[in-house]
Amino acid sequence: MQMRGSEPVEHAPEEPALIDAPEEPASAAAQLPIVGAVESILFVTDKPVSAISVATAIEHPLGQVQAALHSLQQRLDDTDSALELREVGGGWRLYVRADFDPAVSAYVGQETSPRLSQAALETLAVIAYKQPISRGQVAAVRAVNVDSVVRTLLNRGLIQEADIDPDTGATRFETTPQFLSALGINELSDLPPVSPLLPDGQEGFDVP
Repeated sequence: MQMRGSEPVEHAPEEPALIDAPEEPASAAAQLPIVGAVESILFVTDKPVSAISVATAIEHPLGQVQAALHSLQQRLDDTDSALELREVGGGWRLYVRADFDPAVSAYVGQETSPRLSQAALETLAVIAYKQPISRGQVAAVRAVNVDSVVRTLLNRGLIQEADIDPDTGATRFETTPQFLSALGINELSDLPPVSPLLPDGQEGFDVP
């Protein structure tokens, strides 16, 4: 307290200095180059991926992820890559360009064994009777992972992508004309009824 003439002068107490709260460190995914992060996600997925889900995963603004998707699409086109990026079913997915289908078919034909395994036959039966059906639904019926078996059936030309499940976004599969030809039937209604082959009280495969 100081004196001004005969009157005391009071000073306001000093406010404590504000200390900035430490920023949370960015996640490992958020620190990656954005185009590379987007490309890596597309490489491992088997269904169209929305820009929003990618943005959430790598913690980047949606606008930046959309720009990265278009940049990757343009880069693949400009470099004559065998892969192309398409926007389908409300999301983005990598595909092999149609020009390279002969190479894929030649390799698949070389690697394909003449007979289907029991697991492949069981999976094919589920798809045939419950189509269109997603990979996850087939796995639920068989109670095993069916990823490799589904790839085998796709490579054999016995099944194909039918559509996208509107509720889950998963790709659903259906049988092909080649499947009908292999069985010697003209249409799916010619398939034998499955009910007589099941225990009493069951009418078919239960699909979640």
